[in-house]
Amino acid sequence: MELMNSTLENGFILVGILDGSGSPELICATITALYMLALTSNGLLLLVITLDARLHVPMYLLLRQLSLIDLLFTSTVTPKAIVDFLLKDNTISFEGCALQLFSAMTLGGSEDLLLAFMAYDRYVAICHPLNYMILMSPKVCWLMVAISWILASLSALGHTVYTMHFPFCMSREIRHLLCEIPPLLKLACVDTSQYELMVYVTGVIFLLLPLSAIFTSYSLILSTVLHMPSNEGRKKALVTCSSHLTVVGMFYGGATFMYVLPSSFHNPKQDNIISVFYTIVTPALNPLIYSLRNKEVIGAFRRILGRHILPAHSTL
Repeated sequence: MELMNSTLENGFILVGILDGSGSPELICATITALYMLALTSNGLLLLVITLDARLHVPMYLLLRQLSLIDLLFTSTVTPKAIVDFLLKDNTISFEGCALQLFSAMTLGGSEDLLLAFMAYDRYVAICHPLNYMILMSPKVCWLMVAISWILASLSALGHTVYTMHFPFCMSREIRHLLCEIPPLLKLACVDTSQYELMVYVTGVIFLLLPLSAIFTSYSLILSTVLHMPSNEGRKKALVTCSSHLTVVGMFYGGATFMYVLPSSFHNPKQDNIISVFYTIVTPALNPLIYSLRNKEVIGAFRRILGRHILPAHSTL
C-alpha cells in the first residue's frame, strides 16, 4: 500500500534502452539523429503535399496523415528519452505516464487503421481505376481519416483508464522506453489475466484484422498487375505497392510482437529494442521509403524549391 501511494505521488521510473546498455552515449546520439531525421523528413513531406496542388489526391492526403501521425508518435517518446538521459532523471509522473500511454495508443492505433485504408486506396487505384474518384472521393478519404482517429482515440481512452486504475505495488520501475500496457501490467499487484485477454482482443482487432485486409488487397493487386499489358504501368504499380508493404512490415511487425504475442514471449531487453523500432526508427524511415522512389513527390519538391527558393536567389 505504501508503494502504491508512492507511485501516485512520485510516479514511475522509466528504465529504457539507454539505461544499462554498453554504450549509452552512442545509442543516445543515434536516437537523436533518427529523431531529427523524422522531424525533417516528415515535416518536408507534410509541406510538399500541402503546398503542391497536384498531390491533393486521396493517396497523398492519406500519406500526409501518416506523416503527421509519425511526427506526433515519435515526439511522444523520443524527446523525453533523450532529455531524461542527459539530465540523469528517468522519472515520469503518474499523470504523465497516463498521458503518454493514451497518446502512444491513439497514434499507434490510428496508424494501424490508416495503413489498411492506404492499401484499399491502392487496390481501388490499380484494380478499379475507372471508378477511383467515386470509390475514393475526398469525402470518403476524410471519412477514413476520421474513422482512424476516432476509433483509435476511444480504444486508447478505455485502455488508459482501465490500465491506470490497477494498484501498482510491485515496483516503481517500468523496464521499458515508454509507458505501455505490457510493462505496466507487470507492476500491478492484482491478477490482470482477464484484462490481458482484453488487450489481446484489441490487438487482434487493430493489428491482425487490418493486416488481413492489407494482404487481401495486395493479393488482388498482384493478380491485376501481372496481367497488365504495359511494362511502365506494371513497374509504377509495383514500386508504389512495395513502398507501402515495406512500411507495413516494419510497423506491424513490432506492434504485433508487443500486443498480440503472449507475455511468456516477452523480456524487458527485447521489448525495449522492439519499441525503439516502431516509435523511433519507423517514423524516421517512412517518409524516405515513400518519397525517394516516388517521382511525383520528388517532382513536387523540385517545383516548390523552384517556386520559393530560386526566385529569392535571383533577386540577390
